[in-house]
Amino acid sequence: MANKTYLKWIALLLLPLIAGLLFYQKVYIPKSTYASVTAEKDSLPLTIFGTGTVGAKNLYAVCANSGGKLLKVYAEEGMWVTKGDLVATLDSVDLPQQLAQAQAQLAKARLEKRASEQEIEGLVAQRSLAKITFDRYARLHERGFAAQAEYDKAKADLKEIDSRIEAARTRIRSARAEIERAHHAVDALKERIVRLDIRAPVTGYVIAKNARAGETILPQQPVVTMVRKSDVWVKIYIDERISGPIRVGAPAKITLRSRADTPLPGEVVRIEPKSDPVTQERIVDVAFKELPEPFYIDEQAEALIETGRLDGAVTLPAEAVRGGFVWVYRDKKAHKVRIEVLGRSGKKVALKGIEAGTRVILPDPKKRPLFEGASVRL
Repeated sequence: MANKTYLKWIALLLLPLIAGLLFYQKVYIPKSTYASVTAEKDSLPLTIFGTGTVGAKNLYAVCANSGGKLLKVYAEEGMWVTKGDLVATLDSVDLPQQLAQAQAQLAKARLEKRASEQEIEGLVAQRSLAKITFDRYARLHERGFAAQAEYDKAKADLKEIDSRIEAARTRIRSARAEIERAHHAVDALKERIVRLDIRAPVTGYVIAKNARAGETILPQQPVVTMVRKSDVWVKIYIDERISGPIRVGAPAKITLRSRADTPLPGEVVRIEPKSDPVTQERIVDVAFKELPEPFYIDEQAEALIETGRLDGAVTLPAEAVRGGFVWVYRDKKAHKVRIEVLGRSGKKVALKGIEAGTRVILPDPKKRPLFEGASVRL
């Protein structure tokens, strides 16, 4: 009975000890153990981050010069089209018949002109003979050897031939005018038929199909929309407060949402002179060094624009910096040290206030809160 009481008291004394030991090993030690990083000297590019969308300097709306019914649209979204390629065709309706009629009228006018020219050739020969006859009768009439009637007849015959020649010349002038009119009509109809074929004005990428076969379109109504490869860029929106150092020609890294793991090299090609008055952001256009294929207009994108470089600066991961200070590990304790941030680049910062090689504690909201002189484990 005494032994059982003795064991009971031993057990009661051991329970708090075991509980304390478990708390120390399972709670206190993990809560006091922090990850750390070592400050190091590095060459840090200074960058500015912004988000935006894929856009283009110019979009080309491929339109028909005249209205009509679309017979076929050959270009599809996502196709590369070469300048001059057939994009779509309009219904010709009765234009071929009108052209055939105009060509027939042109041929008829040319025949009439040729007939009148041949008629003049014959009349000119007749006039030569009639002139000889008239001149002979005129001489004879002056000497009294020819009757007045014979003289008048020779004169009338010559005059009639002159009138016929003048009439033929008038018909030639009329035929020439008809030839010119018919020629213009033929050319105009040929041009209208040519314009039924809608062709690509540039070599580019079809990003939108604005009309379908069977639709009736108006003049200058877009059939497809194209963009040139060299015109594609990313429109990035940068807070005005940090946009000052950005310059045209600055290198950049573009990250598309569809290629989140593959940053693409780019370059600032334009800074729009007008900021957005609502968001107070500046628009910066960043072009691709080499355009990825396929690409998608209006796709979300990010850009990291390089504005300078700090050589030999002390750097740390950005997560180690809290406001204007860091937690330094020294003598197994945490010490709060004020620093000055010199620049940022992605997830790294360059700073002044600690030396390279310093162990810096990474604060963790799941751990015990840090305070000056707190005992910590790494």
